[in-house]
Amino acid sequence: MSAAHTVYVPEGTFGVLDAGEIPVQTADWSNGLAVPMSHGALIVTGIHTGEIRATATSLTGPPPVPADDAWEEIVEVSVHGPTGRLRVESLEQGPVDRLAPLSPAGPGWYRLRVHARGRSLHPDKTSPEPVEDYLVMTWPAPRADTDIIRTSDRMKHDLAHAPNAPQPQPPAPSQSKEQETLRRRLLRG
Repeated sequence: MSAAHTVYVPEGTFGVLDAGEIPVQTADWSNGLAVPMSHGALIVTGIHTGEIRATATSLTGPPPVPADDAWEEIVEVSVHGPTGRLRVESLEQGPVDRLAPLSPAGPGWYRLRVHARGRSLHPDKTSPEPVEDYLVMTWPAPRADTDIIRTSDRMKHDLAHAPNAPQPQPPAPSQSKEQETLRRRLLRG
């Protein structure tokens, strides 16, 4: 597993993107943490702007679920990498080259497990120092339903206010102001 590195977060998200593409119009915002798209995924942070710490690793198969409470939230989604170049990316600064590539088996479907902690410390605020940690893991696997493995009060709030549209579906009008702002910014390029 690689070491943690900082990732700059603008507008409350960073990505696990395939060749930098962000097809936000296909985003499924329904689980409050990992947002799968037609390819790649967005990760929703607690902070609005600032840096988070992230670790990324690719595996050959599913890892065990951590038995300890070191991670407050854990979600698994399916993510498609049509070019086989899935990487952790800042939506403003691009790929985080110091973090491991996440699609070593090349183009295809992967399972993406996102572990998070600290998302409730500075919700929707700016943080000059990283207060949130993320562990992003992938392994080759056929497309499957989202699995919310561990949840927190923050995630329960996000789930209560998320659109309930099936994947892939454009974000619903009832989405949060932050999600709509991000969607508009990403569509503009």
